[in-house]
Amino acid sequence: MKLNQIRDNDGATKNRMRVGRGIGSGKGKTAGRGVKGQKSRTGVSIKGFEGGQMPLHRRLPKRGFNPIDRVVYAEVNVGRLQQAIDAGRVNAAEPITAETLLAAGLIREGQTKVRLLGKGALTAKVAITVAGASKGAIGLVEAAGGSVTVA
Repeated sequence: MKLNQIRDNDGATKNRMRVGRGIGSGKGKTAGRGVKGQKSRTGVSIKGFEGGQMPLHRRLPKRGFNPIDRVVYAEVNVGRLQQAIDAGRVNAAEPITAETLLAAGLIREGQTKVRLLGKGALTAKVAITVAGASKGAIGLVEAAGGSVTVA
């Protein structure tokens, strides 16, 4: 095989349609663009343009892959919980709830559902009520002698 003998397979390429070359070609006169108007001219790209008005696709709210009824959890690691207990912001003897964590500054205002995660170490015996907890976090709390209630 030589470089000057290389060519495409049959049917791999298609010749360009030559428009505007007489009525016998089937694409003469208006070249398949209809008659008059902005879209019959060259250099036009008006996909979403509405004459300066905010286009419909920008007026509508975005939804996409963000579920509108998604539950957002405030994540609290057991290590941060232990730091708050050591600092005296959380009393380990009392049951710990979302309100307790909010008062201690571990979660923000408006975050009602708390998920306990297992990063860090826990030495205090605590009874904690949360909306969710990882297996690792439950294991760490129970290993320290405490209990986790998933509401």
